[in-house]
Amino acid sequence: MHESPVCLAEYEEIAAKVLPADVRDFIDGGSGREQTLRANRAAFDRVFLVPRVLQDVSACSTRATLLGHPATMPVAVAPVAYHRLVHPDGELATARAARDAGVPFTVSTLSSVPVEDVTALGGHVWFQLYCLREHAATLGLIRRAEDAGCRALMLTLDVPWMGRRPRDIRNRFRLPPHVRPVHLTANSGTEAHRGASGGSALAAHTAMELSAAVDWSYLETLRAASGLPLVVKGILHPEDARRAADLGIDGIVVSNHGGRQLDGAVASLDALPGVAESVGGRCEIMLDGGVRSGADVLKALALGASGVLVGRPVIWGLAADGERGVRTVLGLLGAEIEDGLGLAGCGDVAAAQALRTTRPGAGFVS
Repeated sequence: MHESPVCLAEYEEIAAKVLPADVRDFIDGGSGREQTLRANRAAFDRVFLVPRVLQDVSACSTRATLLGHPATMPVAVAPVAYHRLVHPDGELATARAARDAGVPFTVSTLSSVPVEDVTALGGHVWFQLYCLREHAATLGLIRRAEDAGCRALMLTLDVPWMGRRPRDIRNRFRLPPHVRPVHLTANSGTEAHRGASGGSALAAHTAMELSAAVDWSYLETLRAASGLPLVVKGILHPEDARRAADLGIDGIVVSNHGGRQLDGAVASLDALPGVAESVGGRCEIMLDGGVRSGADVLKALALGASGVLVGRPVIWGLAADGERGVRTVLGLLGAEIEDGLGLAGCGDVAAAQALRTTRPGAGFVS
């Protein structure tokens, strides 16, 4: 690259130029008419921060605590499948950059690099879990994550099967031979590599692997299956959040899967205040979906989150410049958070959580 990007949007532009069209569509696309994909960004654009003045911001600190672990900023790398689609080093490059940036990295069940190789790099690693059709296989993934040294489990709740993603269907998207779902059985990846008849091979693969029979009693079973902190991802309804907190869940990620599951679902940021209120501080609340700047992070904090997960921008950085690209993405985000804290009159993350916000035509909403 001739010039270093100065914001995350510039990495999106670079990634769009270097990625094959079908891979770009897989990463950036959403389900249905992509209403929810667009809504995630529009929600951030509707919220405005109300800054404070005459606060000592001579030494702003972006440091945060996520699931009891210190982080350099209130950000974790979101679980994203198959990093080797965009760079040969895949999750290894992303995890190294997250480690050096001092933020948690979440390994996906659908990782293209084994969790053991990721945790061997050091850093603070969480494991994202899908419920598989065979309960024993799900328990096997939990044991594997524990043995590898992961610090938390993140159970994704909103994928009984993959949402209909028109871009992938049109492209008849499938995994190239060098990319495999390494955490699943040796033969399970075949469907993901096979050209699906009139559709997405990845959708056929996940439909074959994932269980649609997960309910609240199953969540209780998984809660008892491990001593690791358990975070549930994909909650948008306040009542679901309350029930999860009643079960002793350690954290909730307010998420609509980046607009890739139910099209027309509420934007994550719009759902955040109701979820935070219903939980009443009994578990940690994080947000996923649409975060593209440090200002977005501050808005999420002000509306009830303790931190955010960032997915697509990290993958753009990886596609554009490998590990160095991810480092720069996380560095830019950290710099923007620090800048935003100071300009909002906040000396630290706790002060940002006390900020008020407003929307056009409305008064304060928090």
